[in-house]
Amino acid sequence: MVAENLAQVQKNINESCNKINRDPNEVTLIAVSKTKPVEMLKEAYDAGARVFGENKVQEIVDKYDQMPSDVKWHMIGHLQRNKVKYIVDKVYLIHSVDSLRLAEEISREAVKKQVEVNILIEVNVAQEESKFGTTTEETEKLVRDISFLPGVHIKGLMTIAPFVEDPEENRIYFRKLRQLAVDIGNKNIDNVSMSILSMGMTGDYTVAVQEGSAIVRVGT
Repeated sequence: MVAENLAQVQKNINESCNKINRDPNEVTLIAVSKTKPVEMLKEAYDAGARVFGENKVQEIVDKYDQMPSDVKWHMIGHLQRNKVKYIVDKVYLIHSVDSLRLAEEISREAVKKQVEVNILIEVNVAQEESKFGTTTEETEKLVRDISFLPGVHIKGLMTIAPFVEDPEENRIYFRKLRQLAVDIGNKNIDNVSMSILSMGMTGDYTVAVQEGSAIVRVGT
């Protein structure tokens, strides 16, 4: 079942790309594996998945050694500062950096463990009170402040759009994030790239792909 679902999601991504003449290879599908047993992850792996996303540090730590070494782990959930030390040397990308204090902690641990950590800045585009993320207005300042930190590299932006019945309702938020990334990218800030937009989840990833998402996070 996992293999069929994976193939269907990839097919949907390909079709969304074809609609706008975009290369499907520009889109990375994260298999969101939070709360799922390792057996199911291995099933996805055997079906071709190599990129997995977790919401909790403990799950990354628990699953890390049980999965093949070529898996790329993404931290997509809210990251507490006191948990940073457990994953800086295990994750390919941290999607959820929304404060200078968190970035400083990542930098401290990166330097200590002599690793380079790639991060995305989480932006609460829809301004939902229940969600983490910086505001669109404060994003550029946060990017500039973090850009000086050793061991940390900003690769782009991430957002979690509202839960909606009609995915078209979220197009406006994806568009705003893309425009924000373009604006910041045009400033040519040292140690900052805006090459990755992580946006789009199970309910709206096809729309996100059409609006320029480079990473979609699909679990269900």
